[in-house]
Amino acid sequence: MYAERAARLAGAVLWTNTPERSGPARVLPDGCMDLLWHDGRLLVAGPDTRAYLTDGEGGPWSGIRFPPGTAPALLGVPAHELRDRRVELTDLWPASEVRRLTARVRAAPDPVSGLEELALRRAADAEPPDPLLRRVVAALDAGRPVAATADELGVGARRLHRRSLAAFGYGPKTLARILRLRRALALARAGTPFAETAARAGYADQAHLSRDVRELAGVPLSELLRRTG
Repeated sequence: MYAERAARLAGAVLWTNTPERSGPARVLPDGCMDLLWHDGRLLVAGPDTRAYLTDGEGGPWSGIRFPPGTAPALLGVPAHELRDRRVELTDLWPASEVRRLTARVRAAPDPVSGLEELALRRAADAEPPDPLLRRVVAALDAGRPVAATADELGVGARRLHRRSLAAFGYGPKTLARILRLRRALALARAGTPFAETAARAGYADQAHLSRDVRELAGVPLSELLRRTG
């Protein structure tokens, strides 16, 4: 069973998941990065460029999902170094620091509360989120073309690409594609016909939508809705 709620850290989401059946699960790309707690360990989920298939490891999971572009400042690692990866926090931070933080999460009333406090402490010591990155996400999520977004923000295409790699883990075109997929899934899950979903989400046509879903999610849209609807 999956549940989520807003975190006290702006834009972040706290979530818990206890799989109802064994076997791998499909995690869709969303432009975000997560700090995870599972089986007494702290892990980091990097930004995905395609659906991530879990290894089917059972038991409850907890996490805090950071909005696009914000996790690297908290973790001290460029996002592209974690692209399509799941790593132990000890791979990024000193083992002594991770042991101390692990003990704090264990001592919290529940793991998500511990993760939230950890994130809030890190955010208090980190630089505030770059407002330019928020504007990039907002523009691309609204369906603005990458070139037009760069022009409107006064950022050259190469500079935008470099900053996007560090902040999001990939270039702005990939981020725009992932955000478009999210818009399409929200529409389709609400019962919008696929052809209308394609048009409203920004695809050329329904065939374009179908190809993109297969490439990013690994399964056809109808099957994806049955699995995750």
